[in-house]
Amino acid sequence: MKLLISVIASLLATLASGQSRTRLSGPIPTFTVGVPQPDSQIVPPPLPAKRTRRHSAKGDPLAGEKLIADFGSVQDAVNAAPEAGAIIRIRPGVYREVVHIDKPGIQLRGEGNDPAKVVLVYSNGASNTCGTFCSATLFVTGDDFYAEGLTIANDWGKTGRPRTQAVALEITGDRAVLRNIRLLGEQDTLMAGSKKCAAGSTCASSRQYFEACYIEGEVDFIFGNAKAVFENCELRSLAHTAGGYITAQSRQTGEDSGYVFDHCRLTANEGSGKVYLGRPWRDEATVIYLQTEMGPHIQPEGWAEWGRVGSPSGPTDRLRTATYAEFESSGPGANPNKREGFSKQLTSLEAKKYVPEIFLKGRDGWDPEKVK
Repeated sequence: MKLLISVIASLLATLASGQSRTRLSGPIPTFTVGVPQPDSQIVPPPLPAKRTRRHSAKGDPLAGEKLIADFGSVQDAVNAAPEAGAIIRIRPGVYREVVHIDKPGIQLRGEGNDPAKVVLVYSNGASNTCGTFCSATLFVTGDDFYAEGLTIANDWGKTGRPRTQAVALEITGDRAVLRNIRLLGEQDTLMAGSKKCAAGSTCASSRQYFEACYIEGEVDFIFGNAKAVFENCELRSLAHTAGGYITAQSRQTGEDSGYVFDHCRLTANEGSGKVYLGRPWRDEATVIYLQTEMGPHIQPEGWAEWGRVGSPSGPTDRLRTATYAEFESSGPGANPNKREGFSKQLTSLEAKKYVPEIFLKGRDGWDPEKVK
């Protein structure tokens, strides 16, 4: 009985710390995903055929972890993972599939040191599915998701079909960490959002942390209502004659969501047109740029209204209620004196509340920088 009480007390202490399940305790179930058919449009041909089973050995990075099986697809590995989660190690290659991750504690780790050689890709769009929110290559609703060292892409734009929204990653899970990830698409590349609430109820915004990631697109290519921090990331605007918008954040009344870009770089391909830091998808859209380097493609006014006279959605007046701010932006795209009148330049004291360990802390004290 004393032993049982001790175990329960230890578990409660772990939960109270707010760092539960940053990694699974004890032997970690680990799956390896083998090399599928090559796809020369995305990366060079993959490595030689996979082994049917891999054994831990001295010096093996998997030593001490429980190896369960190999699979030919990422989804098969996710399906086989226990309900508490697992590590899924993905070998170099191109995996053309749609993946749904509903379980908590799933980790996707690309093998090797080049995320461009581990590619998860598909070519769904809003027009051939039930809409934008059905078009993603990877859907993540499970909490405590971790991903590192791979590319997630939607290559609808390379199929020659009519232009439409096409999501690469749609993530609504809480306490998600993504490091050294490449997100490739055009319109609506990344949907960083929160889970839907039942009618009449309230729910906390999902917290997500993106570190050292590369995200490309043109129109609204980072959108949704997550509470997310992007640290040391490159946001690249692709060629698009009509120009584009980096963000379309959608915070609404009663939510605690927002996007923070900390020490990021805003770059562009030739022909990107006029690009804006964001436009408000909903009335209380919140986007903050901290010490971010901005290229010349960023327009002097910085921010744009969601709908203008003559646009399909008609004119809107959301800039008045949005929270758009910057702190010490640099580069030719930084024009604090010419910014849109409703936006704000932060003081150093105001900027401090947006650092990851404070902005993403929540009631459970979560610190994404401690998640490895």
